[in-house]
Amino acid sequence: MKKILVLGATGSIGSQTLDIVRQMPDLFSVSGLSVGTNEAALEKLCREFNCPGTCFKRDGIGGLENLLDSCDADIAVNGVAGAAGLEPSVMVLERGIDLALANKESVVMAWPVIKKIAEKSKASIIPVDSEHSAVFNLLSQAGKNNVSQIIITASGGPFRAYTSEQLLNVTAEQALKHPTWKMGPKITIDSASLANKGLEVIEACRLFDMDCGHVKVVIHPQSLVHSLVRTKDGMLYAQISNPDMRHPIFGALVWPEIRENYLEPFDLAGNELTFYPPRKDDFPMLSIAYECALRGKSYTVAYNAANEIAVSAFLDSKIGFMDIPKIVSSTLQDDWSQNPDTLEAIYKADSEARLKAKKELGL
Repeated sequence: MKKILVLGATGSIGSQTLDIVRQMPDLFSVSGLSVGTNEAALEKLCREFNCPGTCFKRDGIGGLENLLDSCDADIAVNGVAGAAGLEPSVMVLERGIDLALANKESVVMAWPVIKKIAEKSKASIIPVDSEHSAVFNLLSQAGKNNVSQIIITASGGPFRAYTSEQLLNVTAEQALKHPTWKMGPKITIDSASLANKGLEVIEACRLFDMDCGHVKVVIHPQSLVHSLVRTKDGMLYAQISNPDMRHPIFGALVWPEIRENYLEPFDLAGNELTFYPPRKDDFPMLSIAYECALRGKSYTVAYNAANEIAVSAFLDSKIGFMDIPKIVSSTLQDDWSQNPDTLEAIYKADSEARLKAKKELGL
């Protein structure tokens, strides 16, 4: 039986991880839980799964340290949203615990650092994002050396058919209505702006050691094909399933095995699959991300930080939807060529980028 530590237990990823444990108690048990602020929900879940837990608002980072040192986990699922998920990723890997990673910011901000820690502790990093989980499995089956291109799919979000003029007037309420996925507010806004896909491009380049010129994005409204790889002979191979995050979570939990499960298998019959190029002029966050992936250094840190500040301002109705890329682009005009080779340097760049973005907002 595999013992699972769930970080961000009340969020979308955490909740679906716990659903898997409930449905498959012969395979999994919960060794520990963490939440950000919801103490009442934490206490209820700890009683249900008979395990210890920690609440960041109550216990701080020291509570997570104590939990990690005492819970004897085989694998940790990091479903914490945003830059706040980086330190938990580091703490898990330092202890030699395998990391099922849904927090893309850990890779976007600090891949060289967390990769080095994982190699030293011999811990594995298994991606949980549906797109990167798909690529991870496809590369395993096709062979990394045989692959010439990674193709990441994007739903296009709720505004994929909007005109440039319509995009100027969209509201946060509209942006939060994702057509296919049920996610937290920040990642839902990122999906609408294609910033999420931009982060995933950076993440794919780093996780799979692929030049950004060989990582492509296509809009796929049905969200059934989660990613594709093109082999050197020109053939495309895709991973296809229902848009249910329990598929990649389960895959990470049982890796390197492939196991039967209770999830509904996908039936091709009666389904339509369509693909379109992204409208980069109307959704500039994707092009900005490619530039940051190419530049590297602290540019990816600044991209993520400025986007978090801008999204928060949009959710608070302080700026319009199309102001998000303007704030990020303005922030990136500063010099971010410093090499963030330590956590201290990463957090310094992150803090400076947030201050710059807030200045652009007039805050």
